[in-house]
Amino acid sequence: MADPGKMEEGLAAAKVVHEEEDKLVEEQRQEQEQQQQQQPLVKQKTKRIATLDAFRGLTIVLMILVDDAGGAYARIDHSPWNGCTLADFVMPFFLFIVGVAIALALKKIPKVKDAIRKICLRTLKLLFWGVLLQGGYSHAPNDLVYGVDMKQIRWCGILQRIALVYFIVALIETLTTKLRPTVLKPGYSSIFTAYRWQWLGGFVAFVIYMVTTYSLYVPDWSFDVKTDDETTRYTVKCGMRGHLGPACNAVGYVDREVWGINHLYAYPVWQRLKACTRSSPSAGPLREDAPSWCQAPFEPEGLLSSISAILSGTIGIHYGHVLIHFKGHSERLKQWVSMALGLLIVAIILHFTDAIPINKQLYSFSYVCFTAGAAGIVFSAFYILIDVWGMRTPFLFLEWIGMNAMLIYVLGAQGILPAFVNGWYYESTNNTLVFWIQKHVFNNVWHSVRLGTLLYVIFAEIVFYGVLSGILHKLGIYWKL
Repeated sequence: MADPGKMEEGLAAAKVVHEEEDKLVEEQRQEQEQQQQQQPLVKQKTKRIATLDAFRGLTIVLMILVDDAGGAYARIDHSPWNGCTLADFVMPFFLFIVGVAIALALKKIPKVKDAIRKICLRTLKLLFWGVLLQGGYSHAPNDLVYGVDMKQIRWCGILQRIALVYFIVALIETLTTKLRPTVLKPGYSSIFTAYRWQWLGGFVAFVIYMVTTYSLYVPDWSFDVKTDDETTRYTVKCGMRGHLGPACNAVGYVDREVWGINHLYAYPVWQRLKACTRSSPSAGPLREDAPSWCQAPFEPEGLLSSISAILSGTIGIHYGHVLIHFKGHSERLKQWVSMALGLLIVAIILHFTDAIPINKQLYSFSYVCFTAGAAGIVFSAFYILIDVWGMRTPFLFLEWIGMNAMLIYVLGAQGILPAFVNGWYYESTNNTLVFWIQKHVFNNVWHSVRLGTLLYVIFAEIVFYGVLSGILHKLGIYWKL
């Protein structure tokens, strides 16, 4: 027979255990309620990397500077053919920072279908604005007309190239999400193997470009030059492969065949070559003995060269991957700087051995390496100054412009705002506020058209757009595609 005393002790112990469990459950419930109360209704944003906006802003500033002051200072304008000037860094800098932004933006979209939908929509928006602004419909800022002959519309341009690179690089990034590890293995090369599909995409673009450039046969071709009185037809003799000069390269041949010669850029920079003008490197009248191709059209943002430009986006997205996976400043900088120096060394060797000259118009492989290496150095320097040392104040205007890069590109770089102001003229279309400020406040004061033009671009354009971007930032107004 069981001892009643022991039974009572057992019941008492069980009762204590149940009370302790109930007390623990109640404490856990209260703790969860407290955490839910403390958790904000809106998900907190991660800390924004200020370097991205500052670098994007720098690129916009460079574009405005070289576009509007390049005519006065030919040394900062695009190189007529081989070589690299300040203007030649703009396009690859754009593509580099687009790549960095892709890595950071797509990791916030967990569903592949949503990401693909966003990629396609943004690509279409970029194509639309590109054709509208650079296809010939807009004549801003000097001509107060609009419209384009569809027989001569230009299909390629800056935003169109960005659209292609963005679409390819972002699509590979999205479709390979489940094929890469979430945690990197130790070692310097682990980030390259983790994102091998991105590098494979860049390598395919490289192979397509190189094989086509050096193996495609370029036949003779013709073009027409129209004047008020007559139309003259010229023929350029080629019949060769692997030529990297202005007249007979495969890059131009592909564009003539795909788009048609009437849809290419009509004023190529090669017109400033010594073979074409005695004013070289500035623009000037054609020489009497200038070859016929000096008057021919050429597309600097064409199809084959844009395929090569995919490499610029691929290198940019690598920098974004480093930013995601490496949390320490020294680790990030080690990856960035070492790769940038390697690219610069490769470019310099290829260029000065005449193996593959640096050429923006062809978007040569050495040009990709040189400009991507320069972008990596500038990006790393900005990162040290702004995000490591905290020196944001001197670069705030670049950050503001970078936050509204698309708006400033349309208003400033494409001249839409000056065109709007020029629409309010007095007696003559040459008598507008824009022209009056440039002539009387800058050119006449400094007694120099060249210096006056440069100061006008710096203070009346770049500083103005910096202030405008700052005001829009304070108001929380941004235009994003």
